[in-house]
Amino acid sequence: MVAVKQLVEQLKKCQSSLDDAIKRLNLAGDRKHLANLEEELADASLWNDPSAAENTIKKAASLRTYITSWDKTIDDIATTIELLAPGDTKALDEYRPIAESLIKAADKLLLIAKLGGKHDKSAAIMQLSAGVGGTDAADWTAMLERMYLRYAETSGLVAEVLDESPAEEAGIKSATVRFSGPFAYGKLRSEKGVHRLVRLSPFNSASLRQTSFALVDVVPEISQTEASLDEKDLKIDTYRSSGKGGQSVNTTDSAVRITHLPTGLTVAIQNERSQLKNKQRAMSILMSRLAELTREQHLESISELKVSTKSADWGSQIRSYVLHPYQKIKDNRSGYETSDTQGVLDGDLEPLIEAYLASQVGSG
Repeated sequence: MVAVKQLVEQLKKCQSSLDDAIKRLNLAGDRKHLANLEEELADASLWNDPSAAENTIKKAASLRTYITSWDKTIDDIATTIELLAPGDTKALDEYRPIAESLIKAADKLLLIAKLGGKHDKSAAIMQLSAGVGGTDAADWTAMLERMYLRYAETSGLVAEVLDESPAEEAGIKSATVRFSGPFAYGKLRSEKGVHRLVRLSPFNSASLRQTSFALVDVVPEISQTEASLDEKDLKIDTYRSSGKGGQSVNTTDSAVRITHLPTGLTVAIQNERSQLKNKQRAMSILMSRLAELTREQHLESISELKVSTKSADWGSQIRSYVLHPYQKIKDNRSGYETSDTQGVLDGDLEPLIEAYLASQVGSG
């Protein structure tokens, strides 16, 4: 009887915490946004632009999944409390596993609810760049891109590859990916830093063990009203696209590269068929990255920025992925370790992200 009461109290505590979190996160606002998206989908004119329609479908699906995760957990907790309330010890044996599973689900939601940063609910712009390691580093960068795209598929985020620069032999030199959905930046900011891979190289005949590095930069997407740039500080180039936009993309100089001359920061976009759209997207990303650098350097404005470079090499990694001579992934910030290397590379990043967020919440 005592055990039943204790379990019910735990569930009630989770229920109360979830109710408080919903108010803080303004889930009512998210429901309204979803309703607006569903209205857009019901408008036949939206389908005149298949790309825009597909993007709206993905946004609605992502938001619906997020809202449902809260609603279902809360409803299931309420139902389980009702079933356990009479205090039947036989019911305890049957519903304890369910209750424990619900408590874990609530803990995950409450951890995300503690993301209180200004931009944690924003879309995330991820830049992946090959570091030290030659062809292996380029291949490793492509593996990381695949890992994050798979993570997006399984976590309800919407991923859009904006630019990709292939390496000469294999892999990619760099890629820019936009992730949208609930807390996209809040979650993916955990990935910012140097990622180190140790494995038997598939690119040399002796199959020697190779260490390679890739740099992952993640910034929140900000609105163009939050920052401004001086046109004289920009160099804008156009060129023929060679990306994933389809063969028709390659017939005009639709790709755009914008360089911020004071810092040397460059953004290239080629996924849209329209040069204007690529320019707008590149400008938005450039401002987002410059705004993030401004915050990192504790400056008042973008005009005060200094050149800031990061090296993807030894001693600076946030996470190591060892595939030989043993299997282990270790995050150097949270201390989290796992031997399920294939699972992580297939996109199972939630445990790593949750461990990082927990370590940050604990340190705050």
